[in-house]
This record gives sequence, structure tokens and C-alpha cells, in this order.
Amino acid sequence: MNPLIELQRLTKVYGDDPEAQVFALNDLSAAIQRGEFAAIMGPSGSGKSTLMNIIGCLDRPTSGSYLLDGRDVSGLDKNELADVRNQKIGFVFQSFNLLPRLSALDNVLLPMLYDINVDLSAEEQRTRAAEALTSVGLENRMHHHPNQLSGGQQQRVAIARALINRPPLILADEPTGNLDSKSSVEIIDLLHTLHESGVTIVMVTHEPGIAQHAGRIICVRDGQTVDDGHCAEKTL
Repeated sequence: MNPLIELQRLTKVYGDDPEAQVFALNDLSAAIQRGEFAAIMGPSGSGKSTLMNIIGCLDRPTSGSYLLDGRDVSGLDKNELADVRNQKIGFVFQSFNLLPRLSALDNVLLPMLYDINVDLSAEEQRTRAAEALTSVGLENRMHHHPNQLSGGQQQRVAIARALINRPPLILADEPTGNLDSKSSVEIIDLLHTLHESGVTIVMVTHEPGIAQHAGRIICVRDGQTVDDGHCAEKTL
């Protein structure tokens, strides 16, 4: 079976002046299998955020290829990348990125509203959103707004939103960065539950203790993979 994510000699260069170019990624290759729970770690400026943006189809490499679910997406235009994001990827961000004027249910619905391929009725969409919130333990908070929820509850809403289109891949960018210790444990437990259900999870984190929850840790420095296994306790 082909990997869900296959990165082949990715390079990302910023700047047109050859003498002033910055290589955010430099000939990086990696593969992530379906059903894996992988963490990406690295110091500031290592290239991990650029790598995450490319994996999330938010950016394109300068050279190299990126195969997602068997399709080379590295050369797609912005509209094509948006379609891939809606169909294949669920995002969980450190800052939750919830719309304050919408209820939890309506926040979860948003990805379906932007997906032109959804063929469900409005009632069916709301039912699916309710099911997603129930799956993260918020069946009693569906009509609450973000300011009526704790940080951990807001992140659960964000995870439900990431699940709504049933993507094969969840990208979690510092998912516990704005949470207290208790809420962090709850969110990691929830990610483990999703992983056990067969969802592939790629998580960016700077916290070694959080990274250790993943089955695999990919360490990045100077735009290259420097270790791929369990390097969270090593000096980055």
C-alpha cells in the first residue's frame, strides 16, 4: 500500500536574489503511512512550519514532489489545493480559529459549507456536525459560543470541525500550546482515540513530552530531516 504522505526531495526557497535566498526546506524526503501518528519537532527556524504548510496544501514547494493519497499535489493551483484541503485534510490549530459569533455547531459546519462536493441536505449536514461534537464529548455544548467554552472545549470544537468531512488526515499544529496541563492531557487522549479509529495524525509540537505520545517523531533542522524515530529527548 502506498504511503498517505510521500515527500520527495522537497525544497522551499524564499527570495529571488541567489545571494540572499533562504532555504526553508532543503532536499527533504519522508513518508508517512496510513494510520500513523507522527510528530514533527524542530527548533525555531528549522523548517517545520514550512513543512506543515506544504503537507497541509497551504503552500507549494519550490522543487520536489508531494504525493497525498497517491496524487501529486505539489504543482496544483490555489483552487485545486483548496479542494484537496476540504476533501483530504482536517486542521487543528493552536489558536482554535473559531468564529466568535457562531455556535459550536455552526463552527463545525463551516468546512461543509465551503465544500462544493457535499451532496447532503442542510438537515443532514447539521446531523453530521452534531455527531462530530458528540464524538468529542460536547453533546451538551452544541449551542454554546466560543466565549462560553473553556480552552479545552474550544479545541474539542476545532477537532470536531476537522473531522466533519471525514478526511483521512488530521494536521494538528501545536494543538496543546494554549491549554493548561489538564486540558492538554484530554486533547492528547482524544487524538489517541482518533488515531485508534484509523485516522492518520501529523502533529507539530515543540514540547518533547507531547511529542512522546506519537508513535513516531520526525526531527527537522535547517530544512532537513535529522532524525526519524523517537528523538524528542535528544538535543535539537
